[in-house]
Amino acid sequence: MVSSERARLRILLANPRGFCAGVDRAIKIVELAIKKFGAPVYVRHEIVHNRYVVESLEAKGAVFVDELDEVPGDAPVVFSAHGVPKSVPAEAESRKMIYVDATCPLVSKVHRQVERHQEAGRHILMIGHAGHPEVIGTMGQVAEGSMTLIETVEDAEALNPADPEHLSFVTQTTLSVDDTADIVATLERRFPSMITPKKEDICYATTNRQSAVKAIATECDRMIVIGAPNSSNSRRLVEVAEKSGCAARLVQRATCLDWDWIEGAKTVGITAGASAPEILVEEVIEAIRDHYDATLEVVTTAEEDVIFKVPPILKDVA
Repeated sequence: MVSSERARLRILLANPRGFCAGVDRAIKIVELAIKKFGAPVYVRHEIVHNRYVVESLEAKGAVFVDELDEVPGDAPVVFSAHGVPKSVPAEAESRKMIYVDATCPLVSKVHRQVERHQEAGRHILMIGHAGHPEVIGTMGQVAEGSMTLIETVEDAEALNPADPEHLSFVTQTTLSVDDTADIVATLERRFPSMITPKKEDICYATTNRQSAVKAIATECDRMIVIGAPNSSNSRRLVEVAEKSGCAARLVQRATCLDWDWIEGAKTVGITAGASAPEILVEEVIEAIRDHYDATLEVVTTAEEDVIFKVPPILKDVA
């Protein structure tokens, strides 16, 4: 079919999208560790939640494992960007392992908050999703029983703490801004003496990407979110679009596009989660252009210039 016969489609490309500073840093840490120590370098859990990124690093010499007992004692290991419980570096040190912590600095900031709350004798509420690596890592910063996970407004309503006068809360950094606000409002209503963070824990990149989706969703018939199924921030982008009235789907790459679902749309929005590389965005746009007479408009709602330094152990090869 010639181009003139193809249906027209307007693409609105959200900006900011894709990699954040924490993801950039984590990937760079693995690459620098391979450069410094030579392959293989082991990585505990997916460095970030994206198969394309993981497979790219595997091709360079990274070996991904679930736990430290899978790592030979003389091999270097990198901890993922999501953060780890304190027991993990403690085990590495007891085995005299070389390890590099790629925890996002914004997650590390939450870890320090948790420690301070415990030192002050407060019970800590963690707003987040059960089983997510970041939640496991954050709750593993303090003694068991020192924290309670709150996933929903219903959880906040049902909470019955032993000492309601000495509470504090922190949040997972990749949550829905709107959903978290509802949970926080419920907690603040029920426990007015609760200590709240001085600054929002939800990271700048999560907030910016959700805002960018909101800015285009009302103009779009469909929203394509490029990201992995186990990526919390990517799944939140789908939810944000849907709450704005736009049908949305999470796709890992162009081969996952559902053309029947897209058919009939006049305007399609595209964004990418914080762990999805730009090459996958370009791949999706190219696939759409193969099927449609497509125009592309970039909608920018914020500029990002955050850069995080790599750990000192890798400074000599950075």
